[in-house]
Amino acid sequence: MRKKISRISFALIMILLMVSCKNTKQKLQEFVTTYNASAANFKADNVTLTTARGYINDNKIELRFETGLELNEANKVKANTDFPALLKDLINKDQNLKELIDEGVEFHVYYLANDNTVLLKEIVNKQTVSDLLK
Repeated sequence: MRKKISRISFALIMILLMVSCKNTKQKLQEFVTTYNASAANFKADNVTLTTARGYINDNKIELRFETGLELNEANKVKANTDFPALLKDLINKDQNLKELIDEGVEFHVYYLANDNTVLLKEIVNKQTVSDLLK
Protein backbone atom coordinates (compact mmCIF):
# COMPACT_ATOMS: atom_id res chain seq x y z
CA MET A 1 0.00 0.00 0.00
CA ARG A 2 2.79 2.38 0.92
CA LYS A 3 4.60 1.63 -2.31
CA LYS A 4 1.45 2.41 -4.31
CA ILE A 5 0.98 5.76 -2.55
CA SER A 6 4.65 6.65 -3.20
CA ARG A 7 4.29 5.86 -6.90
CA ILE A 8 1.09 7.89 -7.22
CA SER A 9 2.67 10.82 -5.36
CA PHE A 10 5.74 10.67 -7.56
CA ALA A 11 3.60 10.60 -10.71
CA LEU A 12 1.58 13.62 -9.54
CA ILE A 13 4.73 15.59 -8.73
CA MET A 14 6.19 14.83 -12.17
CA ILE A 15 2.97 15.92 -13.89
CA LEU A 16 2.95 19.18 -11.91
CA LEU A 17 6.58 19.85 -12.84
CA MET A 18 5.90 19.26 -16.52
CA VAL A 19 2.83 21.47 -16.54
CA SER A 20 4.54 24.31 -14.66
CA CYS A 21 7.59 24.40 -16.96
CA LYS A 22 7.28 26.98 -19.68
CA ASN A 23 9.12 27.12 -22.94
CA THR A 24 10.93 30.23 -24.15
CA LYS A 25 8.08 31.36 -26.41
CA GLN A 26 5.61 31.25 -23.51
CA LYS A 27 8.04 33.15 -21.28
CA LEU A 28 8.53 35.73 -24.03
CA GLN A 29 4.78 36.31 -24.32
CA GLU A 30 4.38 36.46 -20.55
CA PHE A 31 7.26 38.95 -20.21
CA VAL A 32 5.76 41.31 -22.82
CA THR A 33 2.30 41.15 -21.22
CA THR A 34 3.66 41.75 -17.72
CA TYR A 35 6.02 44.51 -18.86
CA ASN A 36 3.27 46.42 -20.65
CA ALA A 37 0.88 46.00 -17.72
CA SER A 38 3.41 47.51 -15.33
CA ALA A 39 4.72 50.18 -17.75
CA ALA A 40 2.55 52.89 -16.18
CA ASN A 41 4.52 52.46 -12.94
CA PHE A 42 7.92 52.72 -14.64
CA LYS A 43 10.02 55.63 -13.39
CA ALA A 44 13.24 56.90 -14.97
CA ASP A 45 14.72 60.29 -15.78
CA ASN A 46 13.29 61.74 -19.00
CA VAL A 47 11.29 58.58 -19.82
CA THR A 48 7.64 59.39 -20.48
CA LEU A 49 6.49 55.96 -21.71
CA THR A 50 7.87 52.49 -22.17
CA THR A 51 6.44 49.57 -24.12
CA ALA A 52 7.43 46.07 -25.14
CA ARG A 53 6.63 44.14 -28.28
CA GLY A 54 7.41 40.46 -28.75
CA TYR A 55 8.41 38.71 -31.95
CA ILE A 56 7.95 35.02 -31.19
CA ASN A 57 9.23 33.64 -34.48
CA ASP A 58 12.37 35.79 -34.31
CA ASN A 59 12.95 35.10 -30.61
CA LYS A 60 13.17 38.85 -30.06
CA ILE A 61 11.64 41.49 -27.80
CA GLU A 62 11.62 45.16 -28.66
CA LEU A 63 11.66 47.61 -25.73
CA ARG A 64 10.93 51.26 -26.42
CA PHE A 65 11.67 54.08 -24.02
CA GLU A 66 10.03 57.30 -25.17
CA THR A 67 11.48 60.49 -23.72
CA GLY A 68 10.67 64.16 -23.66
CA LEU A 69 14.12 64.98 -25.08
CA GLU A 70 14.59 66.72 -28.40
CA LEU A 71 16.84 65.16 -31.02
CA ASN A 72 20.12 67.09 -30.83
CA GLU A 73 23.78 66.38 -30.10
CA ALA A 74 23.59 67.36 -26.42
CA ASN A 75 20.73 64.92 -25.84
CA LYS A 76 22.55 62.19 -27.77
CA VAL A 77 25.50 62.62 -25.41
CA LYS A 78 23.11 62.53 -22.44
CA ALA A 79 21.50 59.36 -23.85
CA ASN A 80 24.93 57.70 -24.09
CA THR A 81 25.35 58.05 -20.33
CA ASP A 82 21.77 57.68 -19.08
CA PHE A 83 20.56 54.86 -21.29
CA PRO A 84 23.20 52.21 -20.45
CA ALA A 85 22.65 52.90 -16.74
CA LEU A 86 18.90 52.49 -17.24
CA LEU A 87 19.41 49.17 -19.06
CA LYS A 88 21.83 47.89 -16.43
CA ASP A 89 19.35 48.72 -13.68
CA LEU A 90 16.51 47.06 -15.58
CA ILE A 91 18.49 43.86 -16.17
CA ASN A 92 19.64 43.67 -12.55
CA LYS A 93 16.10 44.11 -11.22
CA ASP A 94 14.24 41.73 -13.56
CA GLN A 95 15.06 38.04 -13.18
CA ASN A 96 12.72 37.12 -16.06
CA LEU A 97 14.66 39.37 -18.41
CA LYS A 98 17.91 37.66 -17.40
CA GLU A 99 16.38 34.22 -17.96
CA LEU A 100 15.15 35.17 -21.42
CA ILE A 101 18.59 36.48 -22.38
CA ASP A 102 20.15 33.24 -21.11
CA GLU A 103 17.67 31.28 -23.23
CA GLY A 104 18.71 33.16 -26.36
CA VAL A 105 16.09 35.88 -26.61
CA GLU A 106 17.48 39.07 -28.11
CA PHE A 107 16.33 42.46 -26.81
CA HIS A 108 16.31 45.39 -29.22
CA VAL A 109 16.10 48.42 -26.97
CA TYR A 110 15.37 51.92 -28.27
CA TYR A 111 15.78 55.23 -26.45
CA LEU A 112 13.59 57.64 -28.41
CA ALA A 113 13.43 61.42 -28.67
CA ASN A 114 10.13 63.29 -28.28
CA ASP A 115 9.47 62.96 -32.04
CA ASN A 116 10.06 59.16 -31.91
CA THR A 117 13.43 59.33 -33.64
CA VAL A 118 16.10 57.08 -32.20
CA LEU A 119 18.54 58.72 -29.81
CA LEU A 120 20.26 55.43 -29.04
CA LYS A 121 19.72 51.76 -29.83
CA GLU A 122 21.16 48.77 -28.01
CA ILE A 123 20.91 45.07 -28.78
CA VAL A 124 21.12 43.00 -25.63
CA ASN A 125 21.81 39.28 -25.96
CA LYS A 126 24.04 36.61 -24.41
CA GLN A 127 27.15 38.14 -25.97
CA THR A 128 26.52 41.79 -25.09
CA VAL A 129 24.91 41.52 -21.65
CA SER A 130 28.19 40.99 -19.79
CA ASP A 131 29.69 44.17 -21.31
CA LEU A 132 26.58 46.13 -20.40
CA LEU A 133 26.60 44.93 -16.77
CA LYS A 134 30.22 45.99 -16.15
